[in-house]
Amino acid sequence: MGSMSREALGSARSVLADLGGSADLATGEQLLDAGRVIGGSVQLQAYFADPSTDVAVKKQLVDRLFGPFSEAARALLVSVVGSRWSSSDDLLAGIEELGFRVIATTAGPDTSIEGELFAFDAAVRSDAQLELAIGTKLSDGAAKTGLVQRLLGGKASEQTLAIVSHLVSQPRGRRIGELIRTAADIVADQSDELVATVTSASVLDPAHASRLEAGLARQFGRSLRINQVVDPAIIGGLRVQIGDEVIDGTVATKLSLLRLQLAG
Repeated sequence: MGSMSREALGSARSVLADLGGSADLATGEQLLDAGRVIGGSVQLQAYFADPSTDVAVKKQLVDRLFGPFSEAARALLVSVVGSRWSSSDDLLAGIEELGFRVIATTAGPDTSIEGELFAFDAAVRSDAQLELAIGTKLSDGAAKTGLVQRLLGGKASEQTLAIVSHLVSQPRGRRIGELIRTAADIVADQSDELVATVTSASVLDPAHASRLEAGLARQFGRSLRINQVVDPAIIGGLRVQIGDEVIDGTVATKLSLLRLQLAG
């Protein structure tokens, strides 16, 4: 995301903070709905991302397109389209992030949206046919949303269901694992937490996972949740990713580096 887009997103987050409790789950879902509408039209993307168009004129179009939405949802949309973005894709990402952040604020203390997202991701990765059905470009968004409803209905929170339904409907060229990690990072950040994706050759025992989580939390100075990914191909060791930062201590990577050194 370019510098202009980061500044625009920061402004939109400030508007969200000012709204306080007036932004509810419906607000978050409406933002995601708007993102899909805009994302489905090249003309709307270009219009809303055009910095030369007057903000008041953009607001009129927002009100015309999304008049039934809550006042909070429309205020957030106007804050997005009224800012300067590096690209129309960044603008869509901004709407999506705001939707996720609003939804995250509506979860109760006993609801772990991140945990439910990662459980869904693990289920998809463990079933090749399911992964194909979720990731295929040959199926429309409605069919994928229906599949998500069948998989998660009654098993996950309405917050997680809303997020996953949106992701499979508008992946924007991203694979399911990337979609889930991005959403989980945003949800965790809204709660002032981090998510560490830890890849190992086998499932970490609870004691090891707890020590690792505590150590990473101390290192990064924030509360932290671990998402475990099992990949036997790494042979041994751990690969830890937190945001854009990667700590790779896997045996497979060390062997690869050794081969390069020997070849050189």
